[in-house]
Amino acid sequence: MTSEQKTQAADSFDAESKYLSASKKLIDTTHPVFKAVTSVRSRAVSYWKTVSLPYPEPGLRLIKREIIGDFNTQMEVFRDELAVAVSELDLHFAEMREAARLRLGDLFDLSDYPATLVDEFAITHDFPAVEPPNYLRQLNPEVYESECRRVQSRFVEAVELAEQAFLEELAKLVEHLTERIAGQEDGKPKVFRDTAVTNLNEFFDRFRSLNIGSNEQLDQLVSQAQAAVNGIGPQELRTSEQLRQSVSTRMAAVQAGLDQLLVDRPRRNIQRRPR
Repeated sequence: MTSEQKTQAADSFDAESKYLSASKKLIDTTHPVFKAVTSVRSRAVSYWKTVSLPYPEPGLRLIKREIIGDFNTQMEVFRDELAVAVSELDLHFAEMREAARLRLGDLFDLSDYPATLVDEFAITHDFPAVEPPNYLRQLNPEVYESECRRVQSRFVEAVELAEQAFLEELAKLVEHLTERIAGQEDGKPKVFRDTAVTNLNEFFDRFRSLNIGSNEQLDQLVSQAQAAVNGIGPQELRTSEQLRQSVSTRMAAVQAGLDQLLVDRPRRNIQRRPR
C-alpha cells in the first residue's frame, strides 16, 4: 500500500468518531470497559476543578493549603479506581485488538499495540511553586523583583479568571432555573429536574469554599440567589405556583445584576504561556 493510500485510509478511520486513533492504534472507545477507564479520569479532572481555582497557565490551578491533605487522599482513591478499571480493560484487550484487526484489514499491525495496557494509563499531580525562588533574591535582586512583579500580575489574572468563571456559572444556573419555573408548556408549568435547584446549592457551597472575597458585587448577588431558594426544595416549586412566582421574581433581579457585571467585566484575552 502506498503512503497516499495509507493516508487516505487513516483519514477515513479518523472520521469514525467512535474509535480512538493514536498513530495507527485504533480501539473501540464505546466498549464498556474502556468507558469505565475514561470515567475515572473524567471524575478526577472534575474533582480537581471543583476544589481549585483557575490559573492563567495551562495545567495549573490554585488550591487552598488546608485542603491539600484531603485532595491527595481523594486522588489516591481515583488512582486505585483507575488501576482496577485498567486491569479489567486489560482482560478484554485481546478481543478489542482482534476486533480492530477485523476492521483494519491490511492496515492492522500487531506491533502497533502494547502487550498490556496496565502501564498505559495514569493519574498524576504535583504542587509546583509559582513564586520566584528565594535564592534568586541573593543571586540577582533585580531579576528577583522582576519575577515578583510577574507573579503578582499572574495572580491578578487568576483572580479575574476565577471571578469570570463564577459569574458565568451562576448566570447559567440562574437563567436555567428561572426559565424552567417561569415558563409554561401547553398552559402548564414547565417540567424541570431536581438538578435545577441542587446544582445551585452545590454552586453556593463551592463558592463559599473557594471565594477569595475579591468582588463585593458578586458576593452580594450570590447571597441574593441563595436567599431566593434557601430552604426550598424542587418538589415545593413544582406544586406551588405562588412560590414559583416569588423565586422567579427574585432570580430575575439576580440575573439582571449578573448581566450587568458580565457587561462591565468583559472576558480578558489572557495570553497563556507554555510551562
